[in-house]
Amino acid sequence: MELFILLFIAVFVISYRKKTGDNVYKFFASQVANVYNKYAPYSFKIVREKTKELGQEYTVKQYASQVIIFAALGGGIAYMYFYSILWAIFYATAAILFIPYLAYLRCKRIYSEYVFEQIQVYTTNVIMEFNTTQSFVKSLEGVRDSGILEDPVLSDVKTMIELSYENGSIDQSIEYFNQKYPYYMVKNMHQLFLQITKEGARDSGEALENMAMDIDALVEGVYRDQMDRKNFHRRFITFGLVLFLLVMVMQFLLNTDNYIALIEIWYVKIILHAIIIVNSMFLLNGEKYYNDDVGVE
Repeated sequence: MELFILLFIAVFVISYRKKTGDNVYKFFASQVANVYNKYAPYSFKIVREKTKELGQEYTVKQYASQVIIFAALGGGIAYMYFYSILWAIFYATAAILFIPYLAYLRCKRIYSEYVFEQIQVYTTNVIMEFNTTQSFVKSLEGVRDSGILEDPVLSDVKTMIELSYENGSIDQSIEYFNQKYPYYMVKNMHQLFLQITKEGARDSGEALENMAMDIDALVEGVYRDQMDRKNFHRRFITFGLVLFLLVMVMQFLLNTDNYIALIEIWYVKIILHAIIIVNSMFLLNGEKYYNDDVGVE
């Protein structure tokens, strides 16, 4: 069976190259891209487009390298566990299938970091504009016209301005923005502006200055958290991969011949499959934590 699978793959590759003359990985990448464009959620398409716009999307070559690395790791680990080419091919394929999910997590993180930077710009500049205009709506208009904001935050600021003029108050516009961007710095700043607008605070300058300092401290904490996450991520991946190698200790203790005889037992195979699946889920959960939203802490 294993020899048949290898022969089938070899025949497919040779016939494909004779037919088109293209690289196999380009063909694979184009097929994956077609599936992405057809089935990816609309929200993910927006996130991925922004990642491309920021110049942080992986190239086809980088994705092809990921395919090779994941296939080598998945196949190598499976062969080390089962000494079976069939299971090596199965787990190599399974590992490759997780690449789109990891790309999704990565794009979400990049987009989240981008939006957080935009929110930082928004809050800081609205406070600066208010010191000059003494009007929240005029401050929004100043930030809108300054050219420092980009979509999607820019479009939402325009919506805030429209809502303010339609309703004759800033309540609904603030509620709209708070729901779209539930960051502490946004809610705290908007609450301060509500108090200033409704209660007519006499000395708003000092309160706004304190708010700006609080925002700076919060932003510093978020960026420090990003650095901590990156350090944790490197250590976590290393630790997770080492867990897969524990089977080598078992083989060393039993010697290879005894280990091969042991894995012929059906329940031992189930245990080994369970170890691979649990370790893989452990790594995926760590990846999800690392790529969670930034700035909502």
